[in-house]
Amino acid sequence: MLDIKFVRENPEIVKQNIKNKFQDHKLPLVDEVIELDAENREIKQEVQGLRANRNKMSKQIGALMGQGKKEEAEEVKKQVTSFADRIEELSEKEKEVEEKIRQIMMTIPNIIDPSVPIGKDDSENVEVEKYGDPMVPDFEIPYHTDIMERFDGIDLDSARKVAGNGFYYLMGDVARLHSAVISYARDFMIGRGFTYCVPPFMIRSNVVTGVMSFDEMDAMMYKIEGEDLYLIGTSEHSMIGKFIDTTLEEESLPKTLTSYSPCFRKEKGAHGIEERGVYRIHQFEKQEMIVVCKPEESKEWYDKLWQNTVDLFRSLDIPVRTLECCSGDLADLKVKSVDVEAWSPRQKKYFEVGSCSNLGDAQARRLRIRIKGEKGNYFAHTLNNTVVAPPRMLIAFLENNLQADGSVRIPEVLRPYMGGMEAMVPSK
Repeated sequence: MLDIKFVRENPEIVKQNIKNKFQDHKLPLVDEVIELDAENREIKQEVQGLRANRNKMSKQIGALMGQGKKEEAEEVKKQVTSFADRIEELSEKEKEVEEKIRQIMMTIPNIIDPSVPIGKDDSENVEVEKYGDPMVPDFEIPYHTDIMERFDGIDLDSARKVAGNGFYYLMGDVARLHSAVISYARDFMIGRGFTYCVPPFMIRSNVVTGVMSFDEMDAMMYKIEGEDLYLIGTSEHSMIGKFIDTTLEEESLPKTLTSYSPCFRKEKGAHGIEERGVYRIHQFEKQEMIVVCKPEESKEWYDKLWQNTVDLFRSLDIPVRTLECCSGDLADLKVKSVDVEAWSPRQKKYFEVGSCSNLGDAQARRLRIRIKGEKGNYFAHTLNNTVVAPPRMLIAFLENNLQADGSVRIPEVLRPYMGGMEAMVPSK
């Protein structure tokens, strides 16, 4: 969410940013919110004047009564009462106007970083760099669920009976591999200086609207009926929410946390053939990382965060690339974002396995996360990044480590989490 003062003083910058994000339908909101802001300031000014006059005249009442001028005192009382009525009326109007301003300001997108490429959607995202050599073996690589079934590692039919489409049972060595990846990712991030955390898996609506746009909320979140609670779509939501209504000392920053959680998502829309199996699902587990820092440090942390994910995947012998998200692919709160994509030898292309985002002070402004500085308080910057989400990561892992005999090689760094196992051997 932008500062209303910035919008008031820089309307053309805000409008151009909206155009860059191909959201022209939001352009009228800029003029509308500026008009509402002017009305709000006029209301505040009138209320201030009325209160000053009311206080002044209230003092006159006692003096007039002391002088025996009862009739004059009564007239002044009537004026004071009329001032009070007008103040009450204006105060109600002020609340209405400020709520309209808040709603619009939460809809106007954040100002994107100048380095972000301009494009309409994810088809115009820009490759930044590749890490590792993408290989295609000389034997056929089956679809990921077919690989899992060779290990008796997945049961989609039972999951459909129990919960419907978009759910799964992981079994045996595949389930163990899933947990091993999560545990390895946890220790990997602890080794990089992050504090491990298991957060709440449900959050209140004021946290939801603090961490994401209304469009994202509608597309992603499951609401608990009858309660002011939502299931988290990613632990970033509750991790950033941890700092709601706090003022942090400068010397305590940055806050660097890595968290484990299940994640729950509606995943609306049509799903293609490559998105069946465990690629696009309603429930999964994830290791996340978040940073709360001073504004001048957020660009440096942004580069550190996505590099962590690249390094983790490369330690598991999975080739990856980074993809700069274009303006039209950025969610409204984001300043800059990069996707990490893993190589799929079966598809002979990369696919998304994580996303790193710098949100500037947008979430901090909504959640009132401030930093106490020598020259006064100011809003923090927040960042988040996927360490690893095993369902998609398992696809990349199985395809890149599949051997010609059907076994799956376990990279050395993961073996301690798999009981020393060097390879998974199929039962079929």
